[in-house]
Formats: sequence, C-alpha cells, structure tokens
Amino acid sequence: MKHIVKIMSLLVAITAFWIGLLESSVVPRSYAWLLPLYFIVSLGCYGLLMVGIGLMRFPTCPQEAALLQQDIAEAKEFFKQKGVDVGRD
Repeated sequence: MKHIVKIMSLLVAITAFWIGLLESSVVPRSYAWLLPLYFIVSLGCYGLLMVGIGLMRFPTCPQEAALLQQDIAEAKEFFKQKGVDVGRD
C-alpha cells in the first residue's frame, strides 16, 4: 500500500510540473508536449541500464554449478540406460 502512495504522489508531482510548464512560457508549448514521451524513454533507458548492471554483477555460484553438472551427468546416464540418444559426452 505504501508503494502505491509513493508512486501516485510522484505521478501527481510530475503531472503538476508538466502542466505548469504547459501553462507558463518557460518552455515552448511544442516541446512541453513531448516531455512525457521523453520521460518514458528515459525511464526505459534507466531500466535497461539497471538490468545490464545487475547482469554484470551477477554473483557466480561454483557449488551450484558443480551440482548442476552432476545432475546433468546423472540425467545423461539415466537416459542412456533407457536407450535415448543424448548426444556427445
């Protein structure tokens, strides 16, 4: 519930700022109409940047990787016993 209140108050503040820019002559009206589009594009770029940084800092788990390789080897052996071609070793 608290996140909804934060998001709604942020949207109200941004909308009030945008309407203020539209009503004043600080920014030309033709540019002020594009501000929501610029905001959405910059929010998307920020999201992509955060995903990229998260992928670069993704922690490695050598223990889990070893367990996964062990599970794969067991599954290959199981399917070989059942007569299924599992490809190269």
